Amino acid sequence: MGSSKRLAELYDRYAAEKHLARLLKEAPLQSLTSRELELDRLPVTIYPRPRGCQAWVRIGPHAVRVSARIVRSTPRAAGIEFVVEERTVRCWVWGSAVDVKAADDEA
Repeated sequence: MGSSKRLAELYDRYAAEKHLARLLKEAPLQSLTSRELELDRLPVTIYPRPRGCQAWVRIGPHAVRVSARIVRSTPRAAGIEFVVEERTVRCWVWGSAVDVKAADDEA
């Protein structure tokens, strides 16, 4: 009995989401603080059409790379959102923790 190469990516995505959900139940998602964001001093851009990205987030002591969307940003940070078990999760991360997907990758 072989494995389905056609569905392998889908199964990998399911496994990653289950792992992420388990981590979120065990520890809090960390977001940048107001002091770190300096929202009283730096401008914020809100995107009407968020771009897809890969971003590093911290859940308790764990660093996890997630598929997300950038919904807002400052010159130093990105406000991202991603879905875990049909729940939208939002946080702020440093801009260097985000890799924006190319337009060709977003189809």
